[in-house]
Amino acid sequence: NQKHAEFIAERFDANYPHLQGAFARVIHCGLPYAQSLIDDFSQPAKAPHIAISVDMLDTGIDVPEVVNLVFFKLVRSKTKFWQMIGRGTRLCPELFGPGKNKEFFYIFDYCQNLEFFSQNPETTDGALGASVGKRLFTARLDLIAELDKQADEKVVAREGTHALEVLRTETATMLREEVAAMNMDNFLVRPQRRLVEKYAAADAWTTLPGEALGELAQQVAGLPSEMETDDEEAKRFDLLMLNLQLAQLRSEPGFARLRDQVKAIAGLLEEKAGIPMVQQQMALIQEIQTDEWWQGVTVPLLDQARKRLRLLVKLIDKQKRKPIYTDFEDQMGGETLFELPGFSAPDSYERFRTKARQFLRAHEDHIAIHKLRMNQPLTAMDLAELERMLAESGIGTAGDLEKAKTESKGLGLFVRSVVGLDRQAAKNALGSFLAGGNLRANQIQFLDEIVNHLTAHGCMDAARLYESPYTDFNPQGVDGVFNSQQVDTLISILEEVRNRAAGETLAAAQ
Repeated sequence: NQKHAEFIAERFDANYPHLQGAFARVIHCGLPYAQSLIDDFSQPAKAPHIAISVDMLDTGIDVPEVVNLVFFKLVRSKTKFWQMIGRGTRLCPELFGPGKNKEFFYIFDYCQNLEFFSQNPETTDGALGASVGKRLFTARLDLIAELDKQADEKVVAREGTHALEVLRTETATMLREEVAAMNMDNFLVRPQRRLVEKYAAADAWTTLPGEALGELAQQVAGLPSEMETDDEEAKRFDLLMLNLQLAQLRSEPGFARLRDQVKAIAGLLEEKAGIPMVQQQMALIQEIQTDEWWQGVTVPLLDQARKRLRLLVKLIDKQKRKPIYTDFEDQMGGETLFELPGFSAPDSYERFRTKARQFLRAHEDHIAIHKLRMNQPLTAMDLAELERMLAESGIGTAGDLEKAKTESKGLGLFVRSVVGLDRQAAKNALGSFLAGGNLRANQIQFLDEIVNHLTAHGCMDAARLYESPYTDFNPQGVDGVFNSQQVDTLISILEEVRNRAAGETLAAAQ
């Protein structure tokens, strides 16, 4: 994470004071000049020479001179792992001296990723951690299921069944309102329109059989909703209390651990006694820290405590949550060889891509390539000229060229992915969006990330807006930063940028 990266940079500067400040730099999406640092790192003569990356250089960055990769995070996605390996596999002529091309690179792996993937394990690629909102939705579904189960078994709580029935009704109403606030015009919601309409009705929540719970958990939970949301700290406290309620209903041993977390939060809140809204709940805050309160606790009582404390949690000083620094003596052992299944030296197609990049960048003044760089629509004649140029250049075989067209879904898109988009052209593409109204600081930073991606890769798939680094701004990605109309506009702009490279704009017009 960012703090980890900054700590590594601090230790480097402390150990090499004569190189501090420039030689090793942290690069993450929160830096306003991140792209400038990446550009400098890409040039061998410029500092920084060590890039400490937080999810920005793992994929999509092409720096052929890289010969040292340091893995300092746990990776379990096979796709992510191979993309990280790919930062070192780029060919580089004469890197080791005149006539001595790049032949190898080193990996320093501190988290045993090589050991893991050398076993060729079954992995699930591309799965991001569920957002807090989705986890809250599914936890509330679990609570309803447990309450229904206990009602069927005629389990009577100490305060009677009425309090449990009220809790069940309140929880179902909360989820129904969240579903009802889902915008049918949102492209993520639209495929689940039938289910959203079904569960927006109050009658659907009267009873929830297993099939309904499955539909809600697997297809509805996590969809963007326009219902007003609380701050992140309140939602995380809700999730903690929900898990505590579920642990009690299920008589799980994890109840004690969750209870201790709530007692610790209450202890930190007690330190804020000078704040009036905390003082109003001080009796409850102090009672929660006693064993006697927990001996008589019930699920509805836990929910009452949640409601009374959830908006106070944000008042806890952030510095209380201190990072942990280890102080272990390094043990440097001998080299260990690992055979990675499927790993081999770059094939002819990879060499073709490298040669194509060098050839196309050397001919950026050609009209067709210039059009691609400046986001101008290509004609059929432009595409034919590009294919002729590449075929006659001798940089690859006809098979290589055909593979490039197939994998990139068009020759124009392949060339654009190699040469990228002019930065000003990328900004101009978003010009109509920027002119649409006043934007907040985080929205401007979000758009800067899109400009960085378009500059480096030429095009952008809309699905990327729901992945890192965009989920670093908000767990819901673009939907958490812009409203639905702005999201649709943004996606339309990205599709237009792609279509211009593919030559589809002209075809549609014709």
